[in-house]
Amino acid sequence: MDVFYSDSHLQHDPPFEIFEGGEKVANFEVPERAVRILAALQQTSWAKIQAPHDFGLEPILAVHDTGYIEFLQTAYTEWLEVETETQQEKSALLPAIFPSGNWRHKPESLLGRAGYYMNDLSAPITAGTYKAALDSANCAISGARAILSGQKTSFALCRPPGHHAGKSSCAGYCYINNAAVAANWLSKQGRTAILDIDYHAGNGTQDIFYERPDVLTISIHADPDQEYPYFCGYVDESGAGAGLGFHRNYPLPKGTDSISYLDTLREALSMISVYGAEFLVISAGMDIFDGDPLGKFTVTKSGIHQIGQEIAKLNLNNLVIMEGGYNNAALGENIVTFLEAF
Repeated sequence: MDVFYSDSHLQHDPPFEIFEGGEKVANFEVPERAVRILAALQQTSWAKIQAPHDFGLEPILAVHDTGYIEFLQTAYTEWLEVETETQQEKSALLPAIFPSGNWRHKPESLLGRAGYYMNDLSAPITAGTYKAALDSANCAISGARAILSGQKTSFALCRPPGHHAGKSSCAGYCYINNAAVAANWLSKQGRTAILDIDYHAGNGTQDIFYERPDVLTISIHADPDQEYPYFCGYVDESGAGAGLGFHRNYPLPKGTDSISYLDTLREALSMISVYGAEFLVISAGMDIFDGDPLGKFTVTKSGIHQIGQEIAKLNLNNLVIMEGGYNNAALGENIVTFLEAF
């Protein structure tokens, strides 16, 4: 199996994020995540690890706003040049104010644009963020090219992850929507679906494809009434305009176990089968695992393998893209057991 990985992910190492209630904590999305996964893959006989190809900005700008990508590219350098009233730490950029739905003017100031383009306080921009995000997207497109070239399944070891990044926003550790970039690229070659199995709703992916009929998007996740991203991922959100009926959310309750998860998964896979997808992009979040610090499902390692087996039964061309998963001790083993099903 072709596996695409870039060492540039190490350059993205935010020192903190802001939790609910304003608590400043160490960032959960750390370089160790990818390091652990890579080490586990290197112990297998089947993972062919390679660097991604550079596809330029065109595939990224096909799904993301140009102004947003320009902001992502320059924000940290601008932040170092901003004069502040205090000698505050400038290891990472985060905004202090966000526009309401009715306030959508884009201000000139950096901190104003930060609030405009950054949806929450869990996606700090650091010196290495843009390069890491760019190469993460290139890993995804390289994986897509691999399945077009005959690989039945490929794996993009993307870090940072991407499924919370919308058309013009970063959020939830995500900056460029790797799955969306790859799925859009594949959709020019055949019918394409995205299946998001991360614990948290793929709100960025939903935002990008919500009014489009050319990519079917499905997300199985924790109920947003109780869990991040709170404002998106509900069952009544099924697309709009030309995209009506081409999006489906499956919100699940706290404590969902392997058996219940698999029952929901089979329903989602049936929808993908009826759609007639040729290519399947899988946003693989391992935070569904029992014991993940940011998840409240109780899916076991065996359950993760069964999820992979059920998806593999569709016999599609599969691009697996790394999303969340924050139990670092188990992360490498979990993604390997998932991929072994293919």
